[in-house]
Amino acid sequence: VPERPTLGNTDYAFEMAISNIRYGEGVTKEIGMDLQNLGARRVCLMTDKNLSQLPPVNAVLNSLAKYGINFQMYDNVRVEPTDQSFLDAITFAKKGEFDAYVAVGGGSVIDTCKAANLYASSPTSDFLDYVNAPIGKGKPVTAPLKPLIAVPTTAGTGSETTGVAIFDFKELKVKTGEIFFLAIKPTLGIIDPLHTLSMPERIVANSGFDVLCHALESYTALPYNMRSPCPSNPINRPAYQGSNPISDVWALHALRIVAKYLKRAIRNAEDREARANMHLASAFAGIGFGNAGVHLCHGMSYPISGLVKTYKPKDYNVDHSLVPHGLSVVLTSPAVFAFTAQIHPERHLEAAEILGADIRTARIKDAGFILADTLRKFLFDLNVDDGLAAIGYSKADIPALVKGTLPQERVTKLSPRPQTEEDLSALFEASMKLY
Repeated sequence: VPERPTLGNTDYAFEMAISNIRYGEGVTKEIGMDLQNLGARRVCLMTDKNLSQLPPVNAVLNSLAKYGINFQMYDNVRVEPTDQSFLDAITFAKKGEFDAYVAVGGGSVIDTCKAANLYASSPTSDFLDYVNAPIGKGKPVTAPLKPLIAVPTTAGTGSETTGVAIFDFKELKVKTGEIFFLAIKPTLGIIDPLHTLSMPERIVANSGFDVLCHALESYTALPYNMRSPCPSNPINRPAYQGSNPISDVWALHALRIVAKYLKRAIRNAEDREARANMHLASAFAGIGFGNAGVHLCHGMSYPISGLVKTYKPKDYNVDHSLVPHGLSVVLTSPAVFAFTAQIHPERHLEAAEILGADIRTARIKDAGFILADTLRKFLFDLNVDDGLAAIGYSKADIPALVKGTLPQERVTKLSPRPQTEEDLSALFEASMKLY
């Protein structure tokens, strides 16, 4: 077999892996039949305290009852999970000896359920075995996992399609990709747009910002054939592989839906067309970034979430301070894309045009500034907090924010433009105030 051609030690291939997806109004009622078809005898249903009282969980419970599915419910998932909240869910899963899982909620619930499934299926593994390097050992997942059906109730994370689970590592005060392998992706994502109708305005907005950044970051990420090292075995090829011709299609399509429908979905809870399309856009962007990856907006967002002081967002019924994930990601987006546009400026300009910029007389060298201004206008129109200062940060926090970004190499290395600590400091400083 001839040696494969590689440029230095860069990869030469990419792999496309997504969960099965089922879409349609009211499709949640089929979940009991799905579990019957799987031969499931002991099912773990995971959700959070708020959702356990709302229509999406009720729809799942009705289907489980109708088809006589034996289940136990775990409703103690933490919004923006931590290592401890993951460990609590893992303990529940190990004790239950379940043969199938159902996650009903946003990214926090689905990610927690992925982790519970993984560690219950590999009971002798240490928690850090599967946490990404350099924080954990980043070992590949080899244990066979149980079927997991994900029912997303927000239009944001795309977690129903991806092999990634994320949590706050409290000891390090950073949010970090927990596990990062295609093996943990759900077996089936049930996308029922009826579930988005109960989302409050700010949750719609922040979820939508996550979709926006998933699409922008995966489309502008380092190309797959420039990512290194090349894996010695395909099992070691990461979930986030760099931009590629298939992920590009999904990212651009998601971006077009965001441009058309996000403002409508936020402003009018009765706009079923807008909310249904944003639910689909979340999955589309998930397919894109779940294989291509994200870069600096996400890498910088983890310490923004992890170092939160007293900020409590509107419309979130929680007992702890938190910066919602989509908000922590989007606040740095104008600065980030102004910085990365030196590489592939035409992609940045194309994104700006999709989001409404008139680029007929634009110069390619101005692509970053044009995209940054387009994003600022977009955020201003949607009453987004005026930068990091508005959510409790000051220039004095920049060293800690930079320190929290440095371990996020799994995503920061996918930035098309390499960055120094000084660059990161400048990006945080530029994000203190947006308007």
